[in-house]
Amino acid sequence: MDKNSFAFQAIGHIRSPFREKFGIPRQPGLVTAAQVELWLSPQFSPAALSGLEGFSHLWLSFVFHQHLQRPWHERVRPPRLGGNEKVGVFASRSPFRPNPIGLSVVPWHGWRQEQGQLVLSLGGADLLDGTPVLDIKPYIPFVDSLPEAKGGFAEQPPPLREVRFCPEALQQLQHWQQQYPQLLELVRQILAQDPRPAYQQQDEREYGVLVYQLNVRFRSQGQALEVTGVQPLAESAS
Repeated sequence: MDKNSFAFQAIGHIRSPFREKFGIPRQPGLVTAAQVELWLSPQFSPAALSGLEGFSHLWLSFVFHQHLQRPWHERVRPPRLGGNEKVGVFASRSPFRPNPIGLSVVPWHGWRQEQGQLVLSLGGADLLDGTPVLDIKPYIPFVDSLPEAKGGFAEQPPPLREVRFCPEALQQLQHWQQQYPQLLELVRQILAQDPRPAYQQQDEREYGVLVYQLNVRFRSQGQALEVTGVQPLAESAS
């Protein structure tokens, strides 16, 4: 094998409420209601998780699998800079990278066995449904938490939008919440981050974000975002 070329195999895959890139929180931990599961490959037994119960958070190394065939660029436009100013790719967390590898820290809530596989329950994730995971490592506070570190152009968390629900949309979400617990809060947290590109945030047209099997429609109302309706994905036009 070429010393500069490596082959990795996924240890498992993510099951997530996020069905497309649009709407996924731009960092882990911003949408705490986003509960996901990591289904490990059948080759792993509980022995692989022994000792992990003492840790509250995990590091996940994963693949931006929808970007495998897309070109990368040395300079990218981070959303935090309005989508116009460019920085070097290594000063960003853009998925358009020389090697499309991501890193997320997530709380974990234990594991179970189902269908012959280990399933890890995780929270606050920024991961697309079907994301291949390459590795798991425990988050160790005394080395991984550095309060004195500088955050560059992302020193502070992004501002939050007010989120409103029209009566019909609220009723629809409450109905679907019977199938998807925490759906209402999940939608609220996703839209509070304003998933629209920065250059479209004055646009008053209607948008749709896919959550589970639902298309949640919303539009701008002044400084707030209003949810206008919810459609099952099979009936959705977009």
